[in-house]
Amino acid sequence: MDEDITIINEKTRNEKIKNFLIQNKRILIFILSFLVIVILGFYSYQIYKDGHREWLSDKYNSAVIKYNSGDKSEIKSAMKEVVEDKDTTYSPLALYFLIDNNLIANKGEANDLFNILIDETSLEEEIKNLIIYKKALFNADSSDENQLLDILKPLLNSKSIWKSHALYLLGEYFYFKNEKQKSKEFFTQILNTKNANQDIIKEARKRLNRDLSD
Repeated sequence: MDEDITIINEKTRNEKIKNFLIQNKRILIFILSFLVIVILGFYSYQIYKDGHREWLSDKYNSAVIKYNSGDKSEIKSAMKEVVEDKDTTYSPLALYFLIDNNLIANKGEANDLFNILIDETSLEEEIKNLIIYKKALFNADSSDENQLLDILKPLLNSKSIWKSHALYLLGEYFYFKNEKQKSKEFFTQILNTKNANQDIIKEARKRLNRDLSD
């Protein structure tokens, strides 16, 4: 008797499953097709992404190799395109190359590229902070006080490892403008900044003791 009941229950369950599959065939096919498309799309995107990054790497390395013998305007154009691609590795390297080799002298043009990295590229926080600091360095000789402070504001309001560098830059900026009190304030802040760079601390103390002591 128990065996008969078990057989009946099993047949009933199988029948229910069969009916469910028949009644929901379209929905199930849609779900399965959607999952296949998502998986294929993901792998296709990864293949495209890897291929594009390889192309970007070749473009950057080719421009570096051609630097000594190639057309500087062509190299500049190639590096700008790499920056504008907003890649987390090659875009910062391309901008550093442009700046370090004096391939881009126009402040507005350079700042536009800096802003692409700072505002539009998905960089790690401290990499972004380094780029902000480099932007300030690039502009320090031609910016007024408010412009320089505005550039460095994200670092000054942070606990970044680059904060002490920003404070030192401002200390030197005001020192050479002969605004000794402002200069002293920024150098003093370095001594009170947690995780400040030890070399920066040493240089700040040297400036305070040698040139800014009361």
